Amino acid sequence: MNIVLFGPQGSGKGTQARLLCEKYGFFYFESGAYLRKIAETNIDLKKSLGEGNLVPDKEMTSYLTAFFDDKNIYDDILFDGFPRTVDQYRYLKKWLTQKQVKINLGLVLEISEEETLKRLSARRQDPVTGKIYNLITDLPPAEIDANTLIQRDDDKPDAIKKRLELYHLRTELLIKEIQKDTKVVRVNGERSIDVIQKELEEIMRFNINIIKNAKN
Repeated sequence: MNIVLFGPQGSGKGTQARLLCEKYGFFYFESGAYLRKIAETNIDLKKSLGEGNLVPDKEMTSYLTAFFDDKNIYDDILFDGFPRTVDQYRYLKKWLTQKQVKINLGLVLEISEEETLKRLSARRQDPVTGKIYNLITDLPPAEIDANTLIQRDDDKPDAIKKRLELYHLRTELLIKEIQKDTKVVRVNGERSIDVIQKELEEIMRFNINIIKNAKN
């Protein structure tokens, strides 16, 4: 079972994805973290990400397929941040079909633009560990000096707004495209982590049972 998790920046995708993967044993692929790792040795990519730009569809897909081919993993994956466009989805769909698997479920966390700006503007990163904290919702532990944390370029207001424009322009079209092939469920992302996770788990259990019954 493969899942795609959608939501605008700051919607809590990462937190919810990690909780789901811990519970159900899925492989978690977070495209943003993966790209930032590549960008450590790719100056052009680092600059582009800092300006809030998206990686071209073909280039992004080549990164992903090479990654999973290397690990020989094609099923029980939770995709966070990929695909982001209709073309990326079509590339992914074709690739997964070749591996005799598919996307089985789409999950969408929905929050307002105001909430996105509020959450992301408060995000800070530990320059040593790379861990992300939030000065409003996820404070660093007492042993971490908050003054040493940094604000990433893509978490500054101008970059956030640019990414939101791209999200609404491209991703909503993508969701409509995916709905032609599989079930997509929208979830209110402006609630507590626990409440959202409980709803997502209920959705997961329901769809896992459907897949199991279809195989029997």
